Amino acid sequence: MGGGHTVAAFDAEMKRLHGAVERMGRLAEEQVAAALRAIAGADAEVAAGVIRRDGEIDRLEAEVEAMAVRLLALRQPMARDLREIVAALKVASNIERIGDFAASVAKRAVTLSGLPTAPPVASLALMGETVLAMVGEVVTAYVDQDAERAMAVRERDARVDHAYTALFREFLTYMMESPQQITGCTHLLFVAKSLERIGDHATNVAENVCYLVRGHLPAEERSKDDQTSSILPGDLPGDLPDGVTDGA
Repeated sequence: MGGGHTVAAFDAEMKRLHGAVERMGRLAEEQVAAALRAIAGADAEVAAGVIRRDGEIDRLEAEVEAMAVRLLALRQPMARDLREIVAALKVASNIERIGDFAASVAKRAVTLSGLPTAPPVASLALMGETVLAMVGEVVTAYVDQDAERAMAVRERDARVDHAYTALFREFLTYMMESPQQITGCTHLLFVAKSLERIGDHATNVAENVCYLVRGHLPAEERSKDDQTSSILPGDLPGDLPDGVTDGA
């Protein structure tokens, strides 16, 4: 009787742990979606809501950490149970960072909403949709413990990197052709980088789902396609506008 009660209590605690991580993930997904709406609509009110809710994700991460420490200290789990707890900690940490980057996007939206010249925010749409889908899919993969779904999310990361490189070139071109767009496009470059980082953290979650289910991280290297560090002014059309240098 005592052993059965102990197992039931452990299972209940593990269920609560998984539930807290899932709530974190779904909230982060909502935050990314709202931040993208704020950017698309130059909506400072929606953006402010994203910034306010960032603390909720932080509190949930603290709950996950407390539950995980309790389980490790009192239950001394082994094998699959231990992997589940370690994976929950790592997944929660990455979700917290996704929330931070969503808040960063929202802060840029507040600034962009006050600019006299509207920057080309529509260019971010495809990248934003891809990243948002990655977050939603990887949370589902964690909940369902679906390694195949997680690996499919991981494969999309190169697509996000490619989109970021393309946006980097596009926004630099806008700035060179229209100096009045420099401020707005500079903020959009930071937004694009935040989205790229959200994709990276979603990919980290995917790898931890693989670890949880299969007992090991993916064997193959992650494909990366961020080429922004190699872009030079000469790669772009036109001359640099006044006040912008190539850093040489």
